[in-house]
Amino acid sequence: MRLGNPARRGGILTLLVVIALTIFAARLIDLQAVRGESLAAAALDQRLRTVPIVAGRGSIVDIFGEPLAVTVEARNLTVDQTLVTDPTAVAIALSPILRMDIGELISRLTGERRFVYVAKELTPDTWRRIEALRLPGVFSEETARRIYPGEDLGANVIGFVGADGIGAGGIEYAYDAVLAGTAGSLTFERGPGGRVIPTAQREQVDATAGASVQLTIDRDIQHIAQSAIAAQVASSRADSGTVVVMDPRTGQILALAEAPTFDANSAGEAAAGDRGNRALSAVYEPGSTSKVMTIAAVVDQGMATPYSTFTVPSGLKRGDKVFHDSEPHGTLKLTLAGVMAKSSNMGTILAAERIGGRTLYEYLKKFGIGEETGLNFPGESSGKVPKYKDWTATSFPTIAFGQGLSVNAVQAASVYATIANDGLRVQPSLVAGVLNADGSVERPPAPVVTQVVSAETAKQVRAMLESVVGEGGTGTNAKIPGYRIGGKTGTAMYVDPTCGCYRDGVVASFIGMAPTDDAQLVVAVSLVNPRIGRYGGELAAPIFKKVMTYALQARQIPPTGTRPANLALTFGGG
Repeated sequence: MRLGNPARRGGILTLLVVIALTIFAARLIDLQAVRGESLAAAALDQRLRTVPIVAGRGSIVDIFGEPLAVTVEARNLTVDQTLVTDPTAVAIALSPILRMDIGELISRLTGERRFVYVAKELTPDTWRRIEALRLPGVFSEETARRIYPGEDLGANVIGFVGADGIGAGGIEYAYDAVLAGTAGSLTFERGPGGRVIPTAQREQVDATAGASVQLTIDRDIQHIAQSAIAAQVASSRADSGTVVVMDPRTGQILALAEAPTFDANSAGEAAAGDRGNRALSAVYEPGSTSKVMTIAAVVDQGMATPYSTFTVPSGLKRGDKVFHDSEPHGTLKLTLAGVMAKSSNMGTILAAERIGGRTLYEYLKKFGIGEETGLNFPGESSGKVPKYKDWTATSFPTIAFGQGLSVNAVQAASVYATIANDGLRVQPSLVAGVLNADGSVERPPAPVVTQVVSAETAKQVRAMLESVVGEGGTGTNAKIPGYRIGGKTGTAMYVDPTCGCYRDGVVASFIGMAPTDDAQLVVAVSLVNPRIGRYGGELAAPIFKKVMTYALQARQIPPTGTRPANLALTFGGG
């Protein structure tokens, strides 16, 4: 087909050019005027990346500001798989630095995902080594790593954080909202190869650091307590053990130690049962250490003094049960001080009968038994005292000498702190304050104070507790040269928590105070189900002595220089 003359051919060519230019112009108008903004935004979106700015988690410190938990800078290693052209080569380069399997690295580097974690919580130095390699598609994001300088020191109090940086136990969990702070964000533009364009768009929202939490714990006393109980748990082959050190005047807990424990830096590797806090979550029947409450109630009601006499038979029938002391004996003639010193179950029953069950129940509740400590610690158990209306004929005598009720270790220590503090029960505390980033300090509310027994009653009970540590008492292993010591031994039947039934084992304990005439410290020790040794005076009293001796020295508490009362333990030549 012929197109005709040149003029006609030129016209057709011009028309085609005009049509092409019209189409091009229309497309250009569509791209620039109609969809230009959305297309530009999409292109920018492909280049923009937003990463979180982790808020610095507040520290946890002891009463003197010594660090127990701190946060340090770290980096998470990430990859944009679409930018990695040779996953094998990149994996070979990263493997010796990360100490990761090459095959696992190749798997993480290969694919079409724009954001994948390769490794978390790397040190800044490790990231600098990787950054120097300039590997395409490999990036990092700022994060933080929680460090526990003391490893297992106070771990059951401090707790730990999970892989997500959120508190998962102890103070870390209870005060997570205070410690965590508020995260920020950083948005930046990336060029070819994924590298940051320094002069391009950049938007940053700063993070707000978390506050720090100051505990009442003294890390040095905590260390001694942990070492002592760990050694005794091992040598006695006990299931576990706890030590509580308390200032009776303020209610502050200076140490809360237990064994077995765990390294908070590797909490995931520890047994679940070792990551909690047994001193608050595990309850036990207090046994003879509970007699101090019964005897204090009897004295406070004016029904006996340390010199009151009791004829204690070889057996005592109450209800359908015959009660005995731990060691067989004939008829004993004991003073109330002797009942305490000899830890006589039957003597305690006889004394308790002077006030009756309802009054005893009311005193137990005033001492805080069966009530929360007020620490608001995760997993705390408040123990139990059966309601008085549910008591049977054998409940009263059994509860009087420490069986049939349950306590946690802090409650048990608080009972003796009440006697040490002239009958005033000060609510226990574990947090001294919250330290804000601006330097301000938030102190907790003043502790609740309850007058449980009179100051005169407390003074008489302290004198009887001294007789426990003196000649003829069950707690002579608790003596500390130069100091007046008062305390009580306990060897209670062991209740297996899995069945709620008695087993062959015991809970061996000793709780005491010093100096007795100006009591400034209380130490409570318990060992659950020891297999070598049995009695509180044998196993727990030496630990009390070791921890109390150190604590007295650390807090520079001198001997008072007075002499203890010489209370008669028997009468009439008995």
